[in-house]
Amino acid sequence: MTGWLGRGDVRFFDRVARLYDVAMPPSRTDWATEAFAFAERPVERVLDLAGGTGRVAAALAPEYDPVVADVSTGMLDRARARGLPAVRADAGRLPLSDDAVDAVVVVDAYHHLPDREAAVREAARVVAPGGVVAIRDFDPTTLPGRAIAAGESLFGMDSRFVAVDAAAQDLTRAGLQSRVLDRGTVYTVVGRVPTE
Repeated sequence: MTGWLGRGDVRFFDRVARLYDVAMPPSRTDWATEAFAFAERPVERVLDLAGGTGRVAAALAPEYDPVVADVSTGMLDRARARGLPAVRADAGRLPLSDDAVDAVVVVDAYHHLPDREAAVREAARVVAPGGVVAIRDFDPTTLPGRAIAAGESLFGMDSRFVAVDAAAQDLTRAGLQSRVLDRGTVYTVVGRVPTE
């Protein structure tokens, strides 16, 4: 499953899965309200792509029907322990039918996808017309973003961070109508799947 994460990334996440949620702050989802408002259809079914232990999916669960997709078995075991539906999947070859969900979110993980073009194309395929693909990640043009990138490199990860405008362009190239929702160390971009 080379289209998902760099080999060093998968090994790292398999090793730290049991401690990941202890080390990470609780997931916020305030950005999701604005991202999902960009949709031209009701958002109920949400795919948390590269969702790891399901931190984001769990935060969305009270209001939405999420499923976690990741390639790290250790991380998915933790997501399932939370009671979340989870599937081991390569982002470039998702085992979902066309139009299967209303939204896809990629949170704090876009930089781990070595073939972002294939991942965005697949995300757009599984989102029903009028639904959205939202990316929330660290901007390497900021000082904290550069520090995070350097830290991941020290851990042997194959991370490749992209700035906010480049992420929005990735969505546009996949045929989505994209919009930058916020900028800063952490940014959010969203793309809407055409209805026709």
